Amino acid sequence: MIVREVEKLIAKKLYQGKILLISGPRQVGKTTLMRQLAASLDKEALWLNCDNPDDRIDLENATLSSLKSLVGSYNLVMIDEAQRVKNIGLTLKLLADNFPQVQIIASGSSSLELANTINEPLTGRKRELRLFPLSTEELSHHTSLREEKRLLENRLVYGFYPEIINNPSDAEEILRELTSSYLYKDILTLDQVRKPVILQKLLMALALQVGSEVTFNELGNTIGIDKETAEKYIDLLEKSYVIFKLNSFSRNLRREIKRGRKIYFWDNGVRNALINNFNGVSLRSDVGALWENFIISERMKYLHYSGINANVFFWRTTTGKELDWLEKRGGIIHTYEAKWNPKRRSNFPLGFQDAYPDSTFTLVNPENYLSILSEEK
Repeated sequence: MIVREVEKLIAKKLYQGKILLISGPRQVGKTTLMRQLAASLDKEALWLNCDNPDDRIDLENATLSSLKSLVGSYNLVMIDEAQRVKNIGLTLKLLADNFPQVQIIASGSSSLELANTINEPLTGRKRELRLFPLSTEELSHHTSLREEKRLLENRLVYGFYPEIINNPSDAEEILRELTSSYLYKDILTLDQVRKPVILQKLLMALALQVGSEVTFNELGNTIGIDKETAEKYIDLLEKSYVIFKLNSFSRNLRREIKRGRKIYFWDNGVRNALINNFNGVSLRSDVGALWENFIISERMKYLHYSGINANVFFWRTTTGKELDWLEKRGGIIHTYEAKWNPKRRSNFPLGFQDAYPDSTFTLVNPENYLSILSEEK
């Protein structure tokens, strides 16, 4: 059993009178996580699976008396796929206000409807946590740092979805099924997304531009939509945890890019499935982009699970100087540059160092990458 890092965060927040919301993409193990939590607490839990119409009906338009009957003597309630319930925010509010001794844990396959229907009713009543595909740190704890290093090239190509890790021989088939529509099923159920083929084209365009700056206008022109539609679709993909944006960092230098953005995928396997390229690293021309996406997405997971509060950016000037990754935390700017070839050197841009003297620089390659992605250095 692979222990998820988010369990540590959840353990610190249990039975404090707050509802715990676990969100994340489909197929990353939210239901498995909830069952592991229930087992570790050694408590009998009331399980409500909102894919089940009967459970969904029990929670829709629920009254206080009906909830009292439903909860009964349980002090642990698990609600899976909560976003499927109409007015789920109001139902959870009733539970939070009237059952303070009961720990409610709810999961959702994306932040789309959860964010829209929960935030206002649950102000001050919830704690939110995110679950991503498996991380380098989680797998290092499960096996060893040495084993993860041995499997690095496989991770770059096939990613970290639990089913991939458990069934490596079926990796390509699983990823193709996942990216055919299942991963962004929540988006396709929305009325505002009327052309799934456009969504597919947009994802492919983003996959081919990993590591490069993108503009909504250029993306729109590439796939035949206006920039407003491109921006809206990217926002929905981000809320579904398929991609995430990095904005450019600028403060002092005249030639810094001030409004740039890069877009990365939460999982390399998903990115490779979209462009239908599962070739090994030695046969690829995009290994630099694969490595950059891998390091940045894994570092994002590490920051979240470690509870490190950091503002994250990339940096670039109009003259071509750049840094892949910046973390602004504790009054210091920590910068990172990802290079696949360990023999390839990269220097701290002097202009950046002069403008931001309170900064650090780390070159990340396959020889030292584990030092920034796992507590087991």
